[in-house]
Amino acid sequence: MEFKVDKASTLLRFLLEAMPQRSRSSVKSHLVHGQVSVNGCHTTRHDAPLVPGDTVTVTNEKIARALRHPMLRIVFEDENIIVIDKRNGLLSVGTDKEQKKTAFYILSDYIKRNDPSARLFVVHRLDRETSGLMIFAKSQQIQETLQKNWKSMVLDRRYVAVTEGIPPHSRGTVDTLLREDRNRKMWAVREGEGERAITEYEVLKTGRQYALVELSLRTGKKNQIRAHMEWLKTPIAGDKKYNAQTNPAGRVCLHAYRISFINPTDGRQLEFSTGIPRVFEEAVK
Repeated sequence: MEFKVDKASTLLRFLLEAMPQRSRSSVKSHLVHGQVSVNGCHTTRHDAPLVPGDTVTVTNEKIARALRHPMLRIVFEDENIIVIDKRNGLLSVGTDKEQKKTAFYILSDYIKRNDPSARLFVVHRLDRETSGLMIFAKSQQIQETLQKNWKSMVLDRRYVAVTEGIPPHSRGTVDTLLREDRNRKMWAVREGEGERAITEYEVLKTGRQYALVELSLRTGKKNQIRAHMEWLKTPIAGDKKYNAQTNPAGRVCLHAYRISFINPTDGRQLEFSTGIPRVFEEAVK
């Protein structure tokens, strides 16, 4: 079945209106099992945005067994890329000490179920302690296209964090040099030496002890946000490595919650958001 979109909507809402004879659970089942595509791209996102002119296709053929894993979920997948929401505590890729408990290993195993020759490629990484949205490619060409054109193809990338204390301004920009401190095994601000790192921040909400802060990266240095928040004397809550003294949520309170980028294959803008984790809101209250 193929449907044309005539007004802005979200995918699940549109499907419920387009297929009134189907129950809500039946429609959601099509999404879960990868039987819905928008303009030829399969998606499992019930809140995927639709605009007039989009084409939505629903089939009865399951393209793949749905991935169910406690440490990550797929928010978008087509024949070239996978976007996931990673939980904190999961490595992005393997290390000398750990190869299997990683997002890369879990997704590689998943795509090989239908095609043993399938390969996965890392586009960017998140720290083990950080949760949120990540992009993986299904070919080296797609990986290289995104990495080489990262600044022009990634249109928006934002994090949300809970900080100990309240940043000095309601919004601001941190522009410093960062250098690796090998003794502490971390990155830190250093006067007159290192690599330039720029982080923009906006305070969304404040409490007595904590603040909820949105952060945008203008550069992509390792541990950049964590180092910059420590330098402002408002470290990320739960981030003991960067001198946090409290842990209200039982984790490092940093989450990559929004990303928007150009799909390398068709030039369409893709936008994903997980929302702000509830435990972050509760910590600030």
